[in-house]
Amino acid sequence: MEQLGFDFGVEQAPLLKVTPARLALYDDCPRRYRMTYLDRPSPVRTGPWAHNTLGAVVHNALRELFALPASSRTPARAEALVGRHWRGAGFADAVQSTRYADAARRWVADYVAEHDVSDDPVGVERWVSATVGSDLARPSLIVEGRADRIDARGGALVVVDYKTGRTAPDDADARRSRALALYSMAAARTVRRPCSRVELHHLPTGTVAAAEHTEASLAEHVDKAEETAVTTRDRTDRLAAGGDPDALFPARPARRCAWCEWRPSCPQGQEAAPAARPWDLLVPTP
Repeated sequence: MEQLGFDFGVEQAPLLKVTPARLALYDDCPRRYRMTYLDRPSPVRTGPWAHNTLGAVVHNALRELFALPASSRTPARAEALVGRHWRGAGFADAVQSTRYADAARRWVADYVAEHDVSDDPVGVERWVSATVGSDLARPSLIVEGRADRIDARGGALVVVDYKTGRTAPDDADARRSRALALYSMAAARTVRRPCSRVELHHLPTGTVAAAEHTEASLAEHVDKAEETAVTTRDRTDRLAAGGDPDALFPARPARRCAWCEWRPSCPQGQEAAPAARPWDLLVPTP
């Protein structure tokens, strides 16, 4: 007679550890994901991009600013920190680099002048982590990553992400951001305080785009993250077993191929769009 009851011989699948950046990279282009995380030796890539240099400098300056006592977080000090961290990688020449260094100083000085920076954040570039899944009883993912800033406001947390791109974000961008949604869940779990609000702070324009997440909206982001994570694990396993790398991780040619760092190693990307110059994605300045 067949015995009734639970099948204790079935083990739960191991949790998948993911970061929002890895998930976004795969959704953007599976081949780009493979070249970034799986191909060894690493394929040939482009040199530095000026917009990445600019973003890194602004992030580093603000990180160091919030490490100072509140009384020292002045516009002048913020400007000085930009100067300390400035690099010229990816810019057309010294003249362009100097122009953007001056612009970045203005941006962070204006940011400090227009925002109350006297309160100490709960975290600055803080590593956060949470176990999540579409089935609450059987979570499938460990989501982790480093949030630019986590504020405490009115007993709840707010996740802040700095932006320096060409286009100012709006509230819909904040709501659509899977990274911010997952960081809000991870922050709530790590710090043990509620977190539903996420914000994108665009330094060049002073724009603050915000969204208030609900359980339903967070669940949508988790479902999509779970789907991507399972797909990448399956295809990575098949690649390791000898599968065709181009079939498992195909290119998704688009206009963005013009500035992809893996363009030198991707014929499809080269055919999709003419190469961008390393400074073409900079936000325009006067």
